[in-house]
Amino acid sequence: MRKKALWVLGLIALAVLLSACSPNNQQDSLDPKGPYAQKIDTLFQPVFWIAVAVFVIVEGGILLLIVKYRRRRHQAASIPPQIHGNTRLEIGWTILPALILVVIAVPTVTTVFELASKPTGDNVINVDVYGHQWWWQFDYTDPEIAFSESVPLKTANELVIPVDTPVYVTLLTEGGLITGDNPDYKVIHSFWPPELAGKQDAIPGREGHMTLQADDPGVYKGSCGEFCGLSHANMRFQVVAKTQEEFDAWVQQQKADGVPPTAGSAEAQGREIFASEEEQCIGCHTIQGIDGPTEGLPPAASNVAPALTHFASRDCFAGCIFERTDDPEEYREALAAWLRDPAAVKPGSKMPDYDLTEDQIDSLVAYLLSLE
Repeated sequence: MRKKALWVLGLIALAVLLSACSPNNQQDSLDPKGPYAQKIDTLFQPVFWIAVAVFVIVEGGILLLIVKYRRRRHQAASIPPQIHGNTRLEIGWTILPALILVVIAVPTVTTVFELASKPTGDNVINVDVYGHQWWWQFDYTDPEIAFSESVPLKTANELVIPVDTPVYVTLLTEGGLITGDNPDYKVIHSFWPPELAGKQDAIPGREGHMTLQADDPGVYKGSCGEFCGLSHANMRFQVVAKTQEEFDAWVQQQKADGVPPTAGSAEAQGREIFASEEEQCIGCHTIQGIDGPTEGLPPAASNVAPALTHFASRDCFAGCIFERTDDPEEYREALAAWLRDPAAVKPGSKMPDYDLTEDQIDSLVAYLLSLE
């Protein structure tokens, strides 16, 4: 019975180990793609192998003593030689761990201070990151990117950055309405893009900071690294690194109003549903220009739900649990399922189920996917 249980436990452990080797594994902290992640990896490698050496020596010694001095059948247990009072040995195993700690501590403290320092230079981009339940909001606050000093450029779940540019992130949790009953204000999140930086907690009532940077264009996965409730595992995001020219074009695109649909089209019907008082979509979400020209300024800034002005320009939604694929119909069906019953798709979702008809869902999907 005991052997059977050990075999089952061993197979379970093996399955868990092999799952970490899956090609679909989205995050890899051992493959740095930027200078700040590289600093962490440079520190991790020697510390890891020192820890491995200590583990092998200590655990190997324990196993050796267990095997060599175990009690055998029909034999009395043998007692290993006692070394209590051996001054040289006691001094040695007191000094050696202290030296190991010093060797680890010096580069660790140095790296911590390097990562904690705010980058300098004219090309630094500042972004406020709000951790909601369960999605990420990115506010670009620099004057050359924001709409104005008081109105940042907002995106959700996709942090777009230029390559070779430090991005200084300020982590916050008080998104939405600041009230004592606001759940967003009470939950700790943790911002973690492992290929570009480390992990930084977003603690209610406090500001956290970190810097990330990408060496090459690409999409880098991230997630919340602190258990924050029912859909913690669904609180993902993407860092999209572009060339400077592509990033500048993206900023201009994001500042433009949502493209008005053709009168009488399915998209136009979707816009009417979105703006109607009955369905109340516009009560939480914002679409720039939904009420007419805004002269480059968005409507009242809402932190309650993601801004959707350029929804179709993003490659993921609903906390990045849905990602754009080569099959447009698959993405369309995912969006329809989300509008049909958000809580069924993402447990604990705060987006209500408005009992939309299939025709209304089709119109809303058409409208949202037209918002390039």
